[in-house]
Amino acid sequence: MSATATPTTAEEPAPGRITGMGGIFFKSEDPAALAAWYSDVLGINVESWGGAILPADAPGHPPYTVWGPFKADTDYFQPSTREFMLNFAVDDLDAFIARIEAKGVTILKRDDSDPNGKFAWIMDPQGLKIELWQPAASESSDQTP
Repeated sequence: MSATATPTTAEEPAPGRITGMGGIFFKSEDPAALAAWYSDVLGINVESWGGAILPADAPGHPPYTVWGPFKADTDYFQPSTREFMLNFAVDDLDAFIARIEAKGVTILKRDDSDPNGKFAWIMDPQGLKIELWQPAASESSDQTP
């Protein structure tokens, strides 16, 4: 570029970077039973290979995935003793909770006052805490956090 050329406002990022979350894979004492619970209770479409593909462009889904490490002594994942927690975005938390409560799932806690949206927490059969999140209207738009 010459000294008199106008610089571009945005440069293309260099190749060799992370472009998004490709998947979450974890161990289970009984993968088939756990997959059946996620399918029956949470409504996840489990494929014949034992996992699911969750499209990121579903209506109401935020246009991003959040990744964040927590301190080892956090109590945010309690009562789970697992080292991670899943967060699933839902389109209607009230309807989702009504459906899973009808299947015997206990809601650990609910928070409708967070500026990022409505939240509820449950446990899966193997002790993993699951965060259910209905994004605030502005969160499900095309803007990133």
